Amino acid sequence: MRILLVGAGGVGTAIARIAARRPFAELIIADYDLARAERAAAAKSSYTAVRLDARDEAGTAALLTEHRCDVLMNATDPRFVMPLFRASLEARVHYLDMAMSLSYPHPDEPYARTGVKLGDEQFAMAEQWERSGRLALVGIGVEPGLSDVFARYAADELFSEITEIGVRDGANLAVAGYEFAPTFSIWTTIEECLNPPVIWEAGRGWFTTEPFSEPETFTFPAGIGPVECVNVEHEEVLLMPRWVQAQRVTFKYGLGEEFIGVLQTLHKLGLDQTTPVSVDGGSVSPRDVVAACLPDPATLGPKMTGLTCAGTWVTGTGKDGRPREVYLYHVVDNAESMAEYGSQAVVWQTAINPVVALELIDSGAWSGAGVLGPEALPARPFLDLLTEYGSPWAAEERVPAQP
Repeated sequence: MRILLVGAGGVGTAIARIAARRPFAELIIADYDLARAERAAAAKSSYTAVRLDARDEAGTAALLTEHRCDVLMNATDPRFVMPLFRASLEARVHYLDMAMSLSYPHPDEPYARTGVKLGDEQFAMAEQWERSGRLALVGIGVEPGLSDVFARYAADELFSEITEIGVRDGANLAVAGYEFAPTFSIWTTIEECLNPPVIWEAGRGWFTTEPFSEPETFTFPAGIGPVECVNVEHEEVLLMPRWVQAQRVTFKYGLGEEFIGVLQTLHKLGLDQTTPVSVDGGSVSPRDVVAACLPDPATLGPKMTGLTCAGTWVTGTGKDGRPREVYLYHVVDNAESMAEYGSQAVVWQTAINPVVALELIDSGAWSGAGVLGPEALPARPFLDLLTEYGSPWAAEERVPAQP
């Protein structure tokens, strides 16, 4: 399989390093910064590095054709989803991403009703993808991605009826030498944390709430322990109800009081905005300034310690007719991901899942046409291959809450 990997940041570089150990993939690695693409391409002697502006649809389609690619793997931030998505359709190749097209809040009731939802622009083109016979597999990182695979697994193998699917993400990571150092793209973090969170309920559909609403303490495994989690906007809530039946779907992130405070301050000052402002005759996006002032998450690995946990908490009725509560999860130790791959835990945990998906598509174990989420495809082949990669998942039975 010949893959055009667009984006050679932390996650893109980790994808290259993971794929280099598997025999199925040859990568052409593209980035607006050729030197960065070349550094990622150093993972394997046969990889090729090229320069590409991800906004250039015609240039992307031409590059896909020139290098006879089978698939485009999007490892850029969500701003570039649609041009890469359209270019892949034009070139008639498969497409994968880890974050979906951007949302836009409802103009009058942002904390009650949805406006343009995450992924709406992509799903609007689903018929075109179906006619092309090509697969656009959207949201196949860790969250969304592995979390969605867990939801499908729970529906198929663990539950006869599901009351709630709740993605719960928490960590005990620390970064030495920094008072504030996000371990993932601050651009994306601002986007998902300050937009109105979306919840799905049967009979009501999708609706929004206030950022950081419904705080709860969730106890994470592997020694991470209790972490306060709050609602944030995330793709799983928009994907899971399309293919998995449940009464309620939520996403809550363990951010911590300090992190939430910083995000709220950025919002109050308008520094979360993407619309350029004039500065000394120049034009600059406030959010891009914030990102430029913070350390690159890809460089934080040597200073990081701790674990990160991504998982899907499911409640309902088990196959035996009894109440059941399960947390399906995946934990990565930063020390291990750094020692084995030279990539910090959060970006490595994100990167391994699209590589697994690409290998399943190459083998034919996953197939389809149109715009599909990970939960539209069988879970067991993915989870088995993830374990074969040396990164096993786990399931923790919990005591169901009394009615």
